Amino acid sequence: MSYFLNRTLSILLTLLLISMITFAVTNILPGDVAMMIMGTQSNPEALAGLRQSLGLNDPIYIQYAHWIGGMLTGNWGNSLIFKVPIATLLLQKATASAIIVVMSMTIALALAVPLGVWSAVHRDKWQDTVSSSAALFGVSLPDFFWGIMLILLFARTLGWFPSSGFSDPGEDFSQSIYHAFLPALALGLGLMAHLTRMTRSTMVGILGQEFIRVSRAKGLSERTVVWRYALSNAIGPVATIAGLQIGYLFGSIIVVETLFSYTGMGWLTYQALLNRDVPLIQASVFVIAAVVMLTNFLVDLFYLLVDPRVRLG
Repeated sequence: MSYFLNRTLSILLTLLLISMITFAVTNILPGDVAMMIMGTQSNPEALAGLRQSLGLNDPIYIQYAHWIGGMLTGNWGNSLIFKVPIATLLLQKATASAIIVVMSMTIALALAVPLGVWSAVHRDKWQDTVSSSAALFGVSLPDFFWGIMLILLFARTLGWFPSSGFSDPGEDFSQSIYHAFLPALALGLGLMAHLTRMTRSTMVGILGQEFIRVSRAKGLSERTVVWRYALSNAIGPVATIAGLQIGYLFGSIIVVETLFSYTGMGWLTYQALLNRDVPLIQASVFVIAAVVMLTNFLVDLFYLLVDPRVRLG
């Protein structure tokens, strides 16, 4: 219980610090929010009145207090460029990005775990060399490179998947998966390389432990020893790293969604930055930070459940 409370308090304090930094940085960016709303040809008196009504003339700490109070009560304001409530907009785009994140993580784990196990079982042999080289190749290339290659191969040459676009999962879920597959694959290939190396290093350490030698001495099959006993002990650290990579996914998703014209959180954040939509930038950064921290917290709880040694510690 104390662990849960300490982690919750740590998350809240970190989010508070992130909100302060985000608010401060967005308020020192060049430009005038009131002028963006009313246009460059607006009346100076009208601009002054709008600044007053928005509280832009208040000290920054008072502006922050109003903003964080609105965030906590659900009053996130309206987007300056999309002219709709920010909370509604973020909910829609976060759902779209969640599809990519879940699919990319599934693809990465489905490829990384077998490759990592295969590499660890055949340590220092040609299988290990092939797997490690593939992982190093994947780590070395950026996500936008994979995106371009996938567009050229699967969209332009083979015509199997669309090169751009988004389909609302509420209207047609199968079409939303269809449009999200290539962006998810581009992210998943880069993530797969990290997880493959982590799986291999963890499995190599566990395969050298005493209980593995005892299992083999009892006459258990190599498949049972590797996939049931060794992998069950290795999956905890791999799951932890996978959870930490959620932050990597949300960082890379901006580039990938822009490349595929997929209108999710990454695309939305890019548009907000491009058009200096300050309220939307602030809310987007805060939501992404909250999602990353919540995911890491859930992974830590999962680690406590699957690894008794952590609970005993």
